[in-house]
Amino acid sequence: MIDTDIIKTKGLGIYDALGVKRVINASSWVTTLGGSIMPSEVVQAMAGAADCFVDMRELNMKAGEIIAQHTGAEAGLVTSGAAGAMVLQAAACMTGKDLGKISRLPDTAGMKNEIIMLRGHRMGFDRAFTLAGARIVDVGTVRSSPLWTIKAAISERTAAMAYVVGWGMSRWPSLEEVIEIVHKHGLPVIVDAAAMLPPEENLTKFVAMGADLVCFSGGKGLRGPQSAGILCGRKELVEAAALNGSPNMSLGRPMKVCKEEVIGVITALELFVQRDHQAEWEEWRGKSQTIVEALRGIPGVSATVEKGNREGNLEREGPQAVIRFDASWKGPSIPEIKESLLSGDPSIHVGHGLLGYASEEINIAPQTLKDGEEEVIAERLCSLLTVH
Repeated sequence: MIDTDIIKTKGLGIYDALGVKRVINASSWVTTLGGSIMPSEVVQAMAGAADCFVDMRELNMKAGEIIAQHTGAEAGLVTSGAAGAMVLQAAACMTGKDLGKISRLPDTAGMKNEIIMLRGHRMGFDRAFTLAGARIVDVGTVRSSPLWTIKAAISERTAAMAYVVGWGMSRWPSLEEVIEIVHKHGLPVIVDAAAMLPPEENLTKFVAMGADLVCFSGGKGLRGPQSAGILCGRKELVEAAALNGSPNMSLGRPMKVCKEEVIGVITALELFVQRDHQAEWEEWRGKSQTIVEALRGIPGVSATVEKGNREGNLEREGPQAVIRFDASWKGPSIPEIKESLLSGDPSIHVGHGLLGYASEEINIAPQTLKDGEEEVIAERLCSLLTVH
């Protein structure tokens, strides 16, 4: 059992009591490492929300108004992560506010139940759409999808088209082009932008383009509860999503969001729009530079700070230290270096690299590093790269 005195203390004692090791997260706001670290204001707001009861429908409505205000959308909703939002996106587009259809999900027989996706946007998370009962229709290739392939895929069974905006994802055709084509057929475009905060302008960017529903993770760059997300967009579709979600006895009931999480998300959102993002960016750049400078001069090793892109579209999510090796390198392989970092004490988790380039580089995502951890990483890398 966990000592209740440990539970009452602040800090890290509870992890020690459980025998759970703390790690250095240089892999960004990933779910497998707990997302982000919430600001104290968010934690305090959640604690303050915990000692009373409220009508969850009223709370959801009021929180949605705050989301709409900051996203420029007609309406908003706090969801159980971006994945939960994706389930509700699909459900809303298939059922609208028809209670009969809502009660049948995930049985979509006889409904418009097809969601078109660019083949280059297919990833494990899109099973959230199929969880709602949708069928995904692929178009194009992994690299690009000519506009005619989208037009050809639209039929009387089409419920929506989904578009994924992500670091390293294909952006051909563009979201603007997709919206223009799909809207001509009177159909909605739903956007998965889970990891696209920051930059702050993305809060409003996709809605302003004309996307009908957009979802963001609440536990990544927004720094709210890891299990929460936000959905925003057209009022009637957000209302349909809410009807498909908790606390209603519908498909989304298992994906409930507690009152504390709702308060945590809107608090995190308010803090996010007030944050000095430029100063934060420079802090990330400084931590990346510390690592790069420590590795300078090691034969066969090239270390640079990149915001960068390749082929004009594979942008990183912020300044990062990127380490590559030339033909003269005789030391451990990239997989061996990563394994050594993981097996050390503390365990260091580095980034996965740009899509398609992960095997060629080691990248350090500084946005999840606590102060001083960049120096620990620099020291460990120096040790690994100079003893061989």
